[in-house]
Amino acid sequence: MAELKADVLVLGAGMVGVSAALHLQKRGRDVILVERNDLAGEETSFGNAGLIECASVFPYMFPRDFGQILQYAMNNAPQMRYQFSDLPTFLPWLVRYFLASSRDRTQHSAMAELPLIRRSLIEHEALMAEAGVPELLRRTGWLKLFRSDATLADAVRDFERAKAYGGIAGEVLDSNAIALREPNLTGEFAGAIYLPAPGFVPDPGGLAKAYAALFKRKGGRFLVGDARTLGQDAGRWRVAGSDGAAVAREVVVALGPWSDLVFRPLGYSIPLAVKRGYHLHLAPRGNAVLHHPVLDSDLGYLLAPMSRGIRLTTGVEFARRDAPPTPVQLRRALPRAHGLFPLGDALEAKPWMGARPCLPDMLPVIGKAPRHAGLWFDFGHQHHGLTLGPATGRLLAEMMTGETPFADPSPFAAERFG
Repeated sequence: MAELKADVLVLGAGMVGVSAALHLQKRGRDVILVERNDLAGEETSFGNAGLIECASVFPYMFPRDFGQILQYAMNNAPQMRYQFSDLPTFLPWLVRYFLASSRDRTQHSAMAELPLIRRSLIEHEALMAEAGVPELLRRTGWLKLFRSDATLADAVRDFERAKAYGGIAGEVLDSNAIALREPNLTGEFAGAIYLPAPGFVPDPGGLAKAYAALFKRKGGRFLVGDARTLGQDAGRWRVAGSDGAAVAREVVVALGPWSDLVFRPLGYSIPLAVKRGYHLHLAPRGNAVLHHPVLDSDLGYLLAPMSRGIRLTTGVEFARRDAPPTPVQLRRALPRAHGLFPLGDALEAKPWMGARPCLPDMLPVIGKAPRHAGLWFDFGHQHHGLTLGPATGRLLAEMMTGETPFADPSPFAAERFG
């Protein structure tokens, strides 16, 4: 079979990989996008809340409240669940996550990521315009509901902190204001926080596919291949594909939760873990309309008005990436969601499951691999792969092509883990 040659191989065609490929292509690089599926956006990028979270200043860190930690430890929190049999596997990572969640280290992570957060919607808008899919962006913002005065007070404190550090706009709503924004919601709420700035994408997987189509229209090549075959020979990187091998001087690992399948055999001990999550689409009942994504914060689930129906998404499940699905959180959330909004039948036979790739400090790894020429990393975007993909793609492309990066890349270096 013929050998395909390029300047750069990008491994992974989720939102992160496709965005990196587009930004490299824009800077004159000949890029081959390597993906195990026939289409882009079929894995982690397919299943999320659809939010371009440009108002998320502080990352999702490990809680410091003892009562909340005890609830998590007892597996009683709707926001988080773990499998006891997998505890020895991920407990060392959880310890690192806890240590990285101190107030000072959380502040460091937030300020490091803030320039990327601020660019997130801007970069998406530019790509959507170029791809010809502006209709995939809705400027609705989203709602966080709180059922107790205590959780609302904590959220308001966090919101005020985000306003101070990130200039975030928003409103604190009472029950009457909630009803005006979402008249079909039912329940007793202490209040809500409305964040108007974030964009909402009703088909995240479709957006990744639209970006991939743009990449191909501009001359990029898409190769169905196995990233685990990656090897280096005579200064070139090679990966096997269904239509022959692809070779290039440089390669980008953008495989999300599967990135360890490439970097570990190369000798890197980056502490990548996953937070699994589930979703299910349901039909709205009657003429009910959901106008915004809505997070039922105290009960640990989110409803979003997707193109396929109302998407019910769960909180976090700590388990091995490839362990069989255990959608306990989804089963528990279903009756709660039915009580919040008029939902009809499920539109799928079984729920979708995906994995969020996470590092202990909740920052991605972006930049040059320290021990291999031509090897670059772009993974570990935790809950913000959809949000940050185009921004980190730009940052990486600037680093790879010698431009002055728009943000300080040093907090994202792989070397921070030793």
